[in-house]
Amino acid sequence: MRILTTLAATAAVLALCVSARAADAPVDLRFSFWLPPAHPLVGATKAWADDIAKQSGGALTVTLFPSEQLGKAFDHYDMTRDGIVDIGYVNPGYQPGRFPLIAIGEIPFTFGDARKGTQALDAWYRDYAAKELKDTHFCLALIHDPGTLHSKKKITEPAELKGLKVRPAQGTIGQLVKQLGGTNVQASAPEAREALDRGVADAITFPWGSLFLFGIDKAVKHHIDAPLYTTVFTYNINKDKYDSLSPAQRAVLDAHCTTDWAVKLAGAWGDFEAAGRERARNDPSHHFYKLTPEEMAAWKDAILPLQDKWAANAKGLGVDPVDARAKLDAEIAKDGAAP
Repeated sequence: MRILTTLAATAAVLALCVSARAADAPVDLRFSFWLPPAHPLVGATKAWADDIAKQSGGALTVTLFPSEQLGKAFDHYDMTRDGIVDIGYVNPGYQPGRFPLIAIGEIPFTFGDARKGTQALDAWYRDYAAKELKDTHFCLALIHDPGTLHSKKKITEPAELKGLKVRPAQGTIGQLVKQLGGTNVQASAPEAREALDRGVADAITFPWGSLFLFGIDKAVKHHIDAPLYTTVFTYNINKDKYDSLSPAQRAVLDAHCTTDWAVKLAGAWGDFEAAGRERARNDPSHHFYKLTPEEMAAWKDAILPLQDKWAANAKGLGVDPVDARAKLDAEIAKDGAAP
């Protein structure tokens, strides 16, 4: 009898939810991407959007606009804040210094894997997102599989960046390039190939599979064979749009703005990037260089000022850097996310 009563109560709750969703005016959210449709994250996000529509009974849908249709890659946070788009795919590192806390995920040798790194980063950042991304409603954070330095000539040591023009993946790598005597070439991922072709850049930090997707493999043939860095990304929602949704619609959206969904999204992308590394390794026109222990030590020494800079920036945001770093390290250890 108790089981039947519980089942009846559960059915009643579900019926109320379905009824509430059915009563909602349908809302379509415009999600702006600067990646091309063929990118695996776009496909994974389409599956995410499809599940939102399914779980809301069609009361909430998400339409994707890839390839910078609604605005340039560098502008996606502000586009979301200002309501030009409802959801934006943001690379916080495209605006160096503006989002200093999440930049910890940009520091080389922090994460070694897209899935595990995303698990650790997203779970950790949820305690801080409202402080740093306060102009928008935070949905989730993720990283790509570790990328490396690709160049037009052989480079194995950080000192060799002196005098080179480098397109950095994000602001923290930009700091490193400047620190080592190189020149930063600011270009979004869609603009990077042109910068290399025109000789504006000599080298680039980029994940492996995306080399081929963006045609960058035609411009650089030399690669450090080591997981040097990752880039952090966030899905942000316009605050007014989020607040305008019904409680049932917000509940569905919240259920898709989770660490579990962040890992699902990062997983498909991670597999794609890992496959790109093998593709490049099997192409005789590309040249790989394993780092010696001495060379690796030199890179790890070179990033120490980046860690100090991050700590100072975190303190300026009102966050205890020692405590925040310890919490991230605990997540990394728990998830096995270290390189």
